[in-house]
Amino acid sequence: MNIKVVVVGKLKEKYLKQGIAEYVKRLGKFCKFELIEVNDEKAPEKLSIAEMEQVKMLEGNRILDKIKHKEYVFVLAIEGKERSSEGFSAELSKLATYGNSDITFVIGGSLGVSKDVMDRSNAQISFGRFTLPHQLMRLVLTEQIYRAFMINIGSPYHK
Repeated sequence: MNIKVVVVGKLKEKYLKQGIAEYVKRLGKFCKFELIEVNDEKAPEKLSIAEMEQVKMLEGNRILDKIKHKEYVFVLAIEGKERSSEGFSAELSKLATYGNSDITFVIGGSLGVSKDVMDRSNAQISFGRFTLPHQLMRLVLTEQIYRAFMINIGSPYHK
């Protein structure tokens, strides 16, 4: 299985990089894992709706450039479907079983993702109604992907 996470912006926090690196190392026995950062748009705090859409469109084009036609795409979005860890694990297993071995997750920028990115997605995931920093979400997602594999092999890690 090939898993790719496409994210907007650069990760600066050392402790988050270390946590992600640990889970990426652990994932090595289950899949090929790749984290791709695309540039974010510099934008002032106060933007008009049109300016926000422009930022999302530019970031969205960068995201879409990293996604191949055959990939099954999950977008992380607050309006997405919430899943349990067990449900997520079963979903990934089912995708692999039925020929979707190239899976991409997208974490958009601070304004979210463009309509084009949302339209390209096959599914949307929500990690709840909490607002989390996008940088922290990378770690949370990577851990949940690892957890999904551990659930599928019956490991006590999930307990």
